[in-house]
Amino acid sequence: MSTVQVLQSAAFARAYKKLHLQQKTDADHAVEAITADPTLGEPQKGDLSGVFVYKYRSQQQPMLLAYEYDPGSRMLLLLGSHENFYQKLKR
Repeated sequence: MSTVQVLQSAAFARAYKKLHLQQKTDADHAVEAITADPTLGEPQKGDLSGVFVYKYRSQQQPMLLAYEYDPGSRMLLLLGSHENFYQKLKR
């Protein structure tokens, strides 16, 4: 099995940097999950076609992780709670 390259956008890096340690651990597990199986996320429609959103829980709070993928890489786009998530993603 070949290795998958995981890339991150500037928006993802800023959001990840603000997380607490346990939230970072949960986010890391989510990234590992989509790296192993990129079809776990829900495909988006319309303006966001080609983007997938993976939902997971971190400290009893629902979190969303937006990404794009192809066979050799995963591009992490945005990470955060549901509030204004899709508006930020469209930017």
